[in-house]
Amino acid sequence: MFELKKTEGKARRGEFTCAHGTVQTPVFMNVGTQGAIKGALSAEDLKNIGCQVELSNTYHLHLRPTDKVVREMGGLHKFMTWDGPILTDSGGFQVFSLSGLRKIKEEGVYFSSHIDGRKIFMGPEESMQIQSNLGSDICMAFDECIENPAPRDYVLKSVDRTYRWLVRCKDENARLNALPDTVNPQQMLWGINQGGTYPDIRIDHMKRIADLDLPGYAIGGLAVGETAEEMYDIIEAVEPYMPTDKTRYLMGVGTPSNIIEAVARGVDFFDCVMPARNARHARLFTWSGAINLKNAKYITDESPIDPECDCPVCRRYSRAYIRHLFAAEEMLAMRLSVMHNLYFYNKLMEKIRDALDNGTFDAFRREYSVKLSQRI
Repeated sequence: MFELKKTEGKARRGEFTCAHGTVQTPVFMNVGTQGAIKGALSAEDLKNIGCQVELSNTYHLHLRPTDKVVREMGGLHKFMTWDGPILTDSGGFQVFSLSGLRKIKEEGVYFSSHIDGRKIFMGPEESMQIQSNLGSDICMAFDECIENPAPRDYVLKSVDRTYRWLVRCKDENARLNALPDTVNPQQMLWGINQGGTYPDIRIDHMKRIADLDLPGYAIGGLAVGETAEEMYDIIEAVEPYMPTDKTRYLMGVGTPSNIIEAVARGVDFFDCVMPARNARHARLFTWSGAINLKNAKYITDESPIDPECDCPVCRRYSRAYIRHLFAAEEMLAMRLSVMHNLYFYNKLMEKIRDALDNGTFDAFRREYSVKLSQRI
């Protein structure tokens, strides 16, 4: 399932294989929350911009069109016509973000739909059943995403419950995979490390979930209010206790600099809505730093978004034209911008992998970690 091919310091170059293909790591997963990338990108577009893994959201697809409809349509791969690997998150982050609409119990979480207010229950078994209906290659454990900062006593109780939920997820995932009519009987369950910003709680939890011998492990509950340095400190604390022969996933992170720094600390998988969200507001990434295309200085700029980029957008369109599309509120503005930003992220990961292959990742990190965090 995962082959560690090379290391440079803590940074890892690997290869992950699942039912729908082989993934070169480190990798950024392009986020299609409701089975589509916000910004009007199709599955065909994802292929064209170098996407390896698509990520969809259990909570949102459960609400509409419902996971039962997706199952009836042959699973999420067939439904959205994407034949590559798919990861589905458990719905935990979305459920716990509904702080005024939910109640946490040992059996699971009772909450109200943000769409129509109807009452819904989701526990470990329900999350596994929904993700099984979707037929993703990787399903994530149902956990509680804790606010940062949070009281230590609450974090301890939450982490203990998250561990118990993970055991239930593992049992239910195994049961569902053994059924004769399961959409994807090779679906893999990955566990999630929690513990807020308490390194000792994080380490203890990581040790416990590592003993469950799952195919992959994620670090969750970061990039939700703590500083970048606090996030890096937590990764450094947890990493020595993450199995070296299993994939490592940092959930919901992050900026190009965050990704480079997390790779340097031993992470393999990433996802974040930020590049697509920024693109929809004309904030675009280049190899010299980030630009805001709504600025007046781009009104007659004939150059591409990034002269160093060879994406389908930069090969054809000017900054002036895309800026005009934003000013005119044309949907094409968002489509072209999202396509560029996601291509940039996929190319960033490719450059990281090439640097690891060539033993030059440390030099790449020194050149780009700070540069890519700058605003032009």
